[in-house]
Amino acid sequence: MDHLAFLTWVRGTGLDIALSLFVFGVLWRLIEIYGLGVKKDLSEPRAGEAASGWHTIWRRSFPQKEAMMKSPVTYAGGIIFHFGLAIVVLFFVPHILLIKDMFGFGWPGLPSQVIDLVTVVTMVAMILVLVDRLVKPVKRFLSTKADYITWVLTFMPLLTGWLAVQHLLLPYTLMLAIHILSVEILLIVLPFSKLFHAFTAFGSRWYNGEVNGHKGVAV
Repeated sequence: MDHLAFLTWVRGTGLDIALSLFVFGVLWRLIEIYGLGVKKDLSEPRAGEAASGWHTIWRRSFPQKEAMMKSPVTYAGGIIFHFGLAIVVLFFVPHILLIKDMFGFGWPGLPSQVIDLVTVVTMVAMILVLVDRLVKPVKRFLSTKADYITWVLTFMPLLTGWLAVQHLLLPYTLMLAIHILSVEILLIVLPFSKLFHAFTAFGSRWYNGEVNGHKGVAV
């Protein structure tokens, strides 16, 4: 299979397979999680449950001062990575054109120079977080093989996409195909890994806030 045929496959059949498994996996996990149900709490609520839930979502969406002081690399790097990844995915013009081709709508993108800078900063932040995990004994002890695999699967789309845009390392057609394939692998793995928190983070925060609000515990 030559480079063009490889690119054609990952942009066609490969993408269809990845998206199908991604959608199936996400729906399966959501049904699995929210279908479990919880035992009804018959005690009298001591505070507004819904208000506490929304407050927890808001408060935990920002880094806490104490946490930042204890582990600045992890929290600062994590914030930069999450915002950087969102910017690259949602505001890179080729990505927007792909979304428009698939769903029929799009939005204005950012200049390529801005995306290049954000991509590099995001990759640097991820590398610093990884190094911090490796050099800190406690973090290294708590880390599993799955954590490192997840890091690689998340990092590779950024790296290969940047290399493709810069026309570095490999011929453009081959590097673009590898970039798309790395994204597809990430999509397939995401529903069945810790990366699924992208779909559960706000729901779990709201639930924790609601439960604690019912008990009258400030969160």
